[in-house]
Amino acid sequence: MKKVPSDLEIAQAAKLKPITEIARRIGIRKDELELYGNYKAKISLSILDRIKNKPKGKFIDVTAVTPTPLGEGKTVTTIGLSLGLAKLGKKVITTLRQPSMGPVFGIKGGAAGGGYSQVLPMEDINLHFTGDIHAVGAANNLLAAFIDNHLIKGNPLNIDPDSIVTRRCVDISDRALRQIKIGLGGSENGIPRDTGFDITVASEVMAILALAESLTDLRKRLSRMVIALTHDGKPVTAEDIKCAGAMTVLLKDALKPNLIQTTENTPCIMHAGPFANIAHGNNSVLADMIALRLADYVVTESGFGADCGAEKFLDIKCRTSALKPPDGIVLVCTVKALKMHGGGFEAVPGKRLDMEVVKKENIEAVKKGSENLAKHIENIKLFGLPVVVAINRFEYDLEKEIGLIKSIALESGATDVVVSEVWEKGGEGGKDLARAVLKMCEQKSDFKFLYPLEAPIKEKIETIAKKIYGAKDVEYSEEANKKIDYYTKQGYADLPINMAKTHLSLSHDPKLKGRPRGFTLPVRDVRISAGAGFLYPLCGTMRTMPGLPSVPAGTKVDIDKNGKIVGLF
Repeated sequence: MKKVPSDLEIAQAAKLKPITEIARRIGIRKDELELYGNYKAKISLSILDRIKNKPKGKFIDVTAVTPTPLGEGKTVTTIGLSLGLAKLGKKVITTLRQPSMGPVFGIKGGAAGGGYSQVLPMEDINLHFTGDIHAVGAANNLLAAFIDNHLIKGNPLNIDPDSIVTRRCVDISDRALRQIKIGLGGSENGIPRDTGFDITVASEVMAILALAESLTDLRKRLSRMVIALTHDGKPVTAEDIKCAGAMTVLLKDALKPNLIQTTENTPCIMHAGPFANIAHGNNSVLADMIALRLADYVVTESGFGADCGAEKFLDIKCRTSALKPPDGIVLVCTVKALKMHGGGFEAVPGKRLDMEVVKKENIEAVKKGSENLAKHIENIKLFGLPVVVAINRFEYDLEKEIGLIKSIALESGATDVVVSEVWEKGGEGGKDLARAVLKMCEQKSDFKFLYPLEAPIKEKIETIAKKIYGAKDVEYSEEANKKIDYYTKQGYADLPINMAKTHLSLSHDPKLKGRPRGFTLPVRDVRISAGAGFLYPLCGTMRTMPGLPSVPAGTKVDIDKNGKIVGLF
């Protein structure tokens, strides 16, 4: 394998085309673009009316096995598959989430792909981009300010301060803000109470942005946000506190999807970035609505493993009437991840892997760890969809280990298994995967949701827990039972379920690797995102504000004397 330059070096060496040219190729008019310089643009929502009668293209979702803390190349594969399809002469658009700056300066790094399979301009995308995440933070924090102002101005809505669920947010990992006390320093500074900060992408406002289908729909969803309860237990909304209109104004431009390009000048629509545990972890509905009318193939990506983002993509996002179910799923795995799941080594968040152990042949670990792969294949087939497994290859992977993964995947029901080399070779390294996906898309699928919306809340929770995670039983805390009864009485029982759990295991416990069996899933609380339109049970301990590692990735980021960014991956 040739030595590949760093992601940043590749990105800075790429020859970008004007974004107007990228838009023209896929049928977007100049008057439907709002330019952010030469290489980024927002797409006006007016395009939806013009293209509404165009046929929809094929829809492919890329997901993954349960990852290591560093991820396993899902975004790289998503972009690389699109590049491979383009190499085969297909009209293709990639749709992706926007990256948060938390991981960029923390542990994991950015979300613009890697190697020769990236979206560009990489520096902008991983930093401020077009300001969408800042707009989400401003709207969220305006609502929080309205709430505290309401309390100090007499509290006419009779809000119970202990019931307030809206927290402030910032798009930086900062563990010191997880739990704070506000309103200190006297009566002019507010009413003292305990609260905290979330990272911006965990805000319900971000989830709403990702699911809204129009400016009117955005306004309605924001108005439905439940921010607190009254002292007598009635829900208080953003509309009640008269903030939803101003929030919509702050988000009116952020609602427009962003058009960018790949390292091979193919189009990508990147928009919205909700968490894949506390929220549904997928790019915006609007991005897909536009892309599906403009391209023959749309390749999108769901956050974390298939038990997180893909299940929510299928059970939450694809229930949106404007979209369609995918034509198939690509499941990304690596030898490294499966070796970890088989006990070959331990992967601890924030700690470097012992690469000598990772590289060492360990057939038994790969075989045992492939139970995780088999379970994810089984889960996808529960929805009636075909699945192609993509092995994201690293230079140290051994043919014997790859061969074993192929045989296990096929035995488990995969339509095909392909080695992907898009990180090193770009579109050329994705042509075999693209061919397999084209065949998959010609298969007749029998898509079905995992559960009906009208099922009781507990039945929906237990269906996900037992069928997707493999739990034997579900245990509810007293608080969870109380909330389920409350939401049922308030008319929220028909909402879909967005399970909030760790992404590092099929279970609630990140230490349970591979394919856990016989465990009881604890539901310690159930909360509501009424604006986004789902209930989210909390399973185990959840963090909505990450922390920085001992040596944050941001320590390497700088700018040279010529104004060129260095150290960004």
